[in-house]
Amino acid sequence: MPMSPTIALSSRPDPMALALDEARRAARRGEVPVGAVILHDGEVVASAGNRTLEAKDPTAHAEMLAIRAACERLGSERLATCDLYVTLEPCAMCATAISFARLRRLYFGAPDPKMGGVEHGPRIFAQPTCHHRPEVYGGIRETEAALLLRAFFEARRA
Repeated sequence: MPMSPTIALSSRPDPMALALDEARRAARRGEVPVGAVILHDGEVVASAGNRTLEAKDPTAHAEMLAIRAACERLGSERLATCDLYVTLEPCAMCATAISFARLRRLYFGAPDPKMGGVEHGPRIFAQPTCHHRPEVYGGIRETEAALLLRAFFEARRA
C-alpha cells in the first residue's frame, strides 16, 4: 500500500502574521495599529507595536521600538543581517532609522500615500544622501493590514 506524502510544516515563524498580531495589540491599547518584527537568521529577535500615546513619545513607532530592541539584543547598532517586517509603509523617520541600522530587507504590508517615506513622500531610500538602501518588498498581506487600519480609524470617527 503506497504511503501518502507528508507535508513538512515549517517551524519558522510567519513574521508578517506576528507583526499583524502586534498591530492588533496596539489597536487594543488605543494606538494606531502598526506592528513590526525583526528576524535574524530566521529567528525573531524583536517585535513591537506602536506606543506613541503610552510612552508619550512621538518616536515610539513600532519600527523604532523593534530596531532599538534588536540592537540591544544583538549588541550592535548595525542590523545588516536582519530583516524588518512592518504592517504599514514606514514614515520618513522610520525609513531613515532603517537605513542607519543597515537593515538588509524591508517587507511592509499596506502602502501609506499620506505619510509613507519609502514608496511615497520623500522616498528616503531613493535620495542620493541615503547611505544604505535595503531591499524593499511591499504589499505583504496588504489587504489585511489596510483593513485593520481602516477599521481602527472608522471606529475613532464614529
